Order: sequence, then structure tokens, then C-alpha cells
Amino acid sequence: MALPSPNLDDRRFQQLVDEAKRYVQQRAPEWTDHNVSDPGVTLIETFAYLVDQLLYRLNRVPDKNYTAFLDLLGIRLFPPTAAGADVDFWLSAPQPDVVTLPPGTEVTTASGDNDAAVVFTTTDELRILPSELTRLVTVPRTGEQSDRTGQLADGLDIPCFQTTPEPGDALLFGLPTAVPRCIVAVRLDSRVEGIGVDPRQPPLVWEAWDGGSWQRCETGDDTTGGLNRPGEVIVHVPAGHTASVIGGTRAGWLRCRVTEAQPGQPFYSESPTVREAEVMTVGGTMAVEHAETVTDVPLGTSEGVAGQTFRLDRPPILLDAEPPLVEVSSEEDSWQRWDVVDHFGRSGPDDRHVRVDATMGEFAFPPALREPDGTLRHWGAVPPKGAQIRVARYRTGGGPAGNVARGAISVLLSSVPYIAQVTNREAARGGVAGETVDNARRRAPEALRMQDRAVNAEDYEIISRQAAPSVRRVRCLPAAEAPGAVRVLVVPDAVADEDDDRLRFEQLIPSEQVLTAITASLDERRLIGTRLLVEPPVYQGVTVVARLSAAPADVDRVREAALDALFHHLNPLVGGPDGTGWPFGRPIQYGEIFGVLQRATGNALVEEIRLFPADPVTGRRGAPTDRIDVGPGALAFSYQHQVVVTGVGPEGRG
Repeated sequence: MALPSPNLDDRRFQQLVDEAKRYVQQRAPEWTDHNVSDPGVTLIETFAYLVDQLLYRLNRVPDKNYTAFLDLLGIRLFPPTAAGADVDFWLSAPQPDVVTLPPGTEVTTASGDNDAAVVFTTTDELRILPSELTRLVTVPRTGEQSDRTGQLADGLDIPCFQTTPEPGDALLFGLPTAVPRCIVAVRLDSRVEGIGVDPRQPPLVWEAWDGGSWQRCETGDDTTGGLNRPGEVIVHVPAGHTASVIGGTRAGWLRCRVTEAQPGQPFYSESPTVREAEVMTVGGTMAVEHAETVTDVPLGTSEGVAGQTFRLDRPPILLDAEPPLVEVSSEEDSWQRWDVVDHFGRSGPDDRHVRVDATMGEFAFPPALREPDGTLRHWGAVPPKGAQIRVARYRTGGGPAGNVARGAISVLLSSVPYIAQVTNREAARGGVAGETVDNARRRAPEALRMQDRAVNAEDYEIISRQAAPSVRRVRCLPAAEAPGAVRVLVVPDAVADEDDDRLRFEQLIPSEQVLTAITASLDERRLIGTRLLVEPPVYQGVTVVARLSAAPADVDRVREAALDALFHHLNPLVGGPDGTGWPFGRPIQYGEIFGVLQRATGNALVEEIRLFPADPVTGRRGAPTDRIDVGPGALAFSYQHQVVVTGVGPEGRG
């Protein structure tokens, strides 16, 4: 534990006044009027006030020294990070030509009475490509392809799968070209229904070919009910979609494939048929971030000496993507790029390097140190005297304000023709405020102990949090399957869609960008021979089925209170006994759930509780039990709790 800072003088204003009055009694006993109305007492209080201010400043000396020591150690405040999300840009109508959204296109949330709008910008160019159906191919499980394009043109009824469908049967749609990041609508007209399936949960999956494998596509509204009736399916094509040759035809391929039925899920007893089919592009998807890109910002003029520093007018600088681009004018009237480095320890005299303090927006050029023999050693090149220095590009913004809920981004600020609507299907996440000085002070002993090396489990967890400040929890465990390997389990931060704790499973999976950043940071600091695996934890789904009784007037209140309590307690982020997230490896037990429900519902009577283990990916539910064991690298996750409350009188609950 760090030594507490001493309080050099703990006297306050009133103590100083009282002490001065005691001295007056000793030195001037004839002065007997010590009331606040006396002019002498007024002078005493004035000087006591001034001394109190001096003591306050004196007591800040240890803090000042501590901050100076942090600076000598090279510990700087972490800048904020920007929240990001994928936003769908919907066309007003299918267009015959490409619709292009340039990088930096601005979208925002709707401003409310008290809340200001939060602005996001696209990170790259989005090309919404037109598409149509050029080929329709059926591929049964056996792999024998049949081109049905001609039959479709003749208006014949085409069976989508085998007469008796089997998992693996597929219906392929060929497009003129690949449509990466586009949203396509597949409109179908069927005469014969796919008998036997549940239209709300058909055993189907939509996929796109990326040149090497089929990648699963997210789907929106499916008004066909699993190819059971005329309608359309909204398919979100992934970024890797590539045109390839399948069945002798080069096209951008999508497919609808039959999957294995889950327990209790109805399956096809007969193949649905297609009489008409149409494909059109209705929008596109692009990543946005809560940040602004600023270009061509002048820093000043070089004086031709080592160790120069320049500061931006608009800090902070976001470093969670590309570093800022610093340029110095040369004699040839051109601009030379200077690379951003973490330190100058490896810089040679001719290296054009610059160091950035992202929080303060300060750029420091290499220093020169005097050697014992009196010579100067330059730790990097020095911009020539009179050279202009500018930041050609940097990003600013970020913070937790960008963590908006699903569907909150709904306004297009930039003028883009043919775009009618924007929306985010998932909540924006990743926005973190800049580090405070108090947190940096607590971090300093850890930095001294680790020396930038990952040795024990705590080191791995600390370095992971520094590499990705947006993550909520990190846990390092030995990999049981491989000696000398470690598993770093990452739980991202997430925002519930509604004003409650009911998270969806996909919100708890960290992005590839976060996993890559943590892996790269740990890979530089791990011990030689240590194998590293960075991944999300295993989530043990839990379904609680409870039956309660309450007064008839309290039925609805008790049901909502019970559900809220269950979703809050069995929560990887805010659940558990201490409210900091369900502990890794902690089992779920009947008695604990009983106590949670009883405390949440007050006078209601808990009649029955059943616990069911569930798989949040497949939805498969196990047998009822009184205890669900959780592995050391797993967390509990609430999955579809069911609470039934019966209204009874006081005598029935007695």
C-alpha cells in the first residue's frame, strides 16, 4: 500500500483565530474586548484567513512532488477513447447507380429537451452498389448444383430444397457483382408453403461467399416467415463479400441454407417453392465513431534547437486508431512526415521522430543531452530553423457520451443524395473518459512493479486494461489444455437497449479491434515461450422459472420487480453479490435466487423456483436443477427468465 501523504499543518481558520486570541490575553491583558465587532479582532481574522490559504498551499506540496515524480517516470494521463458503432444507411429507393458516402459523413442522435445531440462520423468510404438477380441455383446436401434461372424466367414453381429437405440444402442467389457492406432485399413469391416449420423460427441461415468460405449474414425483417409466404428478407452483406465462380458462373453469391433443427424447433416436412425472385440493394452499413478529424492545423515555427514543444488549441488527441500525422516544411517547399513514437530511447540523430502527449495535445521534438566528455548527443533530428510545423491530420473527441443505445443514431447531418434514413442496430460502445490524475497516481506503483513486462496474472490484466480502456472486465487464467499458455478473458462494456439490465448475448462479445489491440500489447510484453490466447469468456446461460403469489393489486408490480432483480443479479457487468459483475466461476444456487426474489418483491410469497442451464447461442435448455456449476473461466448470463405471479388474498398467502 502506498504511504499516505503527510498533512504538514492541520490547523484551520477558527483554530488560528483562537490561538491568536490566547496570545493577546498573554501579551496584552488590558485588551478585553474580543468580540467580532472589535477592529482588532477583525485584523486577527483577516490574518488568520491569509495564513489558512498559505497552509492549504503548503499541504499541496506532497501532491505537487508526487506529480513531478510521475512525470519523471514518464507516466502520462491516458486520453479518452471514442465510441463506435455500425450504422445502416437506407436508400429512399433502389438506385441504378452507385451511391457513395465519403469518409467523415456525419450522423447524430436526435437532440432532446435536456440532452445535446451526439455527433458521429464515418470512418471510411461506403459504396452502395446496385444489384439484381442474375442466377438462381439450387444445391442439395449432396452438392449437385442445378441452375434454375431459366425455369424462374418461365414462371415455373421451383423447389428451393430437396423434396424432403435436409440440413445443408441451399438456395443460391447470383448477383452481377459483390456488394460488400450493402443491405439487400430478397423478394420471393411462393405458391407452396414449407410445411411444418415455425415461421417465427425457421431452420434457415443466410450466408455470403468471401472467396474462401461462406460467412454468415445478419438478417433483418423476414416477412416470408422462412420461405412460407410471399415477402422479402433483409440481408446485411458482410465486408468480405467477393465475386467468385460457382457452377461455371462468376457472380457475387448469397445463399439461404437449411440448418439443423434445435430441440423443440419444427423442421420442414416439404420443400417450399419459389415462383418469382428479385434482389435489390436498399442500403449499406458503415462503421462510425464519436470523433472528429481535424486537418491542416499549424503548430508554429521551429527555432532550430532541440527539445522544442508545441501545443494544439483543441486537445485531446485520440490514439485508438491511426496516430496524428505531423509534418515539417523542407527547403524544397514540400512537407516531410515525422513519425510519432512512444519515447526517444531508440532514436538516432537523424530519425525524424516526435512524441505526443495526447491528453494535453502537446508535441515534443527530440532533446539533446550533454555527455560526460562535453559533447551533445541528439536523440533524434531537429526541425531546421524557420521550418513550419503542422499537424496534417488528427482525431479529437471521444468520451462516454458516445455510448448511445441501439437505434439512438437517427439523423443524417451531411447532405447525401438518395439516403432517406439512418439507424444503428447495436448500441455504440467503447467511449471512455480521459484518465484522472488520481487514477494515474494509483497506477504509478503498478507501473514500477511491472516494468512493462507481463509475468503474473495481474500483469496481464493491467496491461490489457491499458491497451483497451473500454473493456469492463479482464481475467487471466492458465490454459488447462496447454502448459505454458495463458487465457485472457475480455468482457466489454455494454448498454442495455432499454432502461434496465436486460443485455443481449451479442452485446457481451468484444469486437475484433479490441481483441487485436490487447493481443498486440501483451505479445510485446509476455515472457518468451508463453503462449497467449485472448478471447471472450464462456457465458453460462441461466433461465429462472419462478412462481409467486401476491395481492391482486400488486401482481404486475411484483412480476416486474422479480424480473428486474433476476436480470440485475445474474448479470456479467453489474450482477453478483457485490454489484460489480457475476464472479468468475461462482455457481448459481437455489437459495441465493430465492433470497434475491424475496428481497425484491417484499411481501410476495415465493412459491416455486426452478433453475435451467441454457446455451445463449443455440437457445438449448437443460433439465431443471437446484444448482448450476460455472467453470473458472465462465460467467452467468440471464437468458429468458419466466415469472408467474398469482393474485391471492391475505388468507391465501398466510
